[in-house]
Amino acid sequence: MSPDMVRRPAIAGFTLVELMIVVAIIGILAAIAIPNLVSAQLSAKRSEVPVTVDAIRTAEEAYDSANDLFMSAPPEPVDDGLLGKVMHTWPTGDAAWNTLGYFPDGSLRGNYQVFGSETDFMIIGHSDVDDDDTIAIYTATSNNRLQVSQSNVF
Repeated sequence: MSPDMVRRPAIAGFTLVELMIVVAIIGILAAIAIPNLVSAQLSAKRSEVPVTVDAIRTAEEAYDSANDLFMSAPPEPVDDGLLGKVMHTWPTGDAAWNTLGYFPDGSLRGNYQVFGSETDFMIIGHSDVDDDDTIAIYTATSNNRLQVSQSNVF
């Protein structure tokens, strides 16, 4: 038998066409998944402000139950000009917030303020989590759980 007639074992592997098809499928899946992932991240960031406003509302009601008076607290943790995607640390030394008894678990993207009197309070939370320079305003009072200034503004 001549050396040309010797049967060589077939080398296992993928053809270039098969590899290109796999890469195309992965690209299509990524094109579908990435916008959904970004949307889910933005949705999670948006939920911070209403949840925080409601937590402050609960602290305000607890303070009123103990003291028969609603507390005021200055804007924290940052001015509206610094709002955006960046998280800011809540200051620990503010006497009004310490008296109210509200301490967030971590850093925040929004800005929060409380106006209190003997009979009512208003909590205002500002945010711009999508960083488009349009500030969303969330408010809560003793009579109203939560209101949003405009729909589709974050």
